[in-house]
Amino acid sequence: MPEPSPTPALRPALFLDRDGVLNEDEGYVYRWADFRWIPGAREAVAAFNRAGWLVIVVTNQSGVGRGFYSEADVHALHARMAVDLAEDGGHIDAFYYAPHHPQAPLDAYRHPDPPDRKPNPGMILRALSEWPIDREASLLIGDKPSDLEAALRAGVRGVLFSGGDLAEFLRNEALLPS
Repeated sequence: MPEPSPTPALRPALFLDRDGVLNEDEGYVYRWADFRWIPGAREAVAAFNRAGWLVIVVTNQSGVGRGFYSEADVHALHARMAVDLAEDGGHIDAFYYAPHHPQAPLDAYRHPDPPDRKPNPGMILRALSEWPIDREASLLIGDKPSDLEAALRAGVRGVLFSGGDLAEFLRNEALLPS
């Protein structure tokens, strides 16, 4: 009889909102030409990678449901972000996005209370079920109260980022691994 596979060791996860935390929030950013990293974002991701944390993006992308851009556009932007991060020695382990919205004009994306759309915790809960995450040691950084509400509802500590340099902010909060 074969030996059962060992259960992977749990690791803390850094959950990051995208627009306003990793990149400047210019409203419905979906093209690389419009993407601008928040100062210190790449440094922060790489520091958490080096410390052995999982880094997971959880982002509302209602622009898909509103018909402003496609899911393929979201995937293309995330792939370009990954390439750019790799140049700085960082990586994102997973991207989760919520394309639905209660008033989406596209039927396929209209839902009265989308379970993945923050403040609902669906994206975080999916990540917790799909990755070997130590929930109690994990952290979410968001720039809106809805991000913190999603973290709270998922049982993850949430911290509000008010802008500026992300690595410096996390350093000042004693959250950035050395």
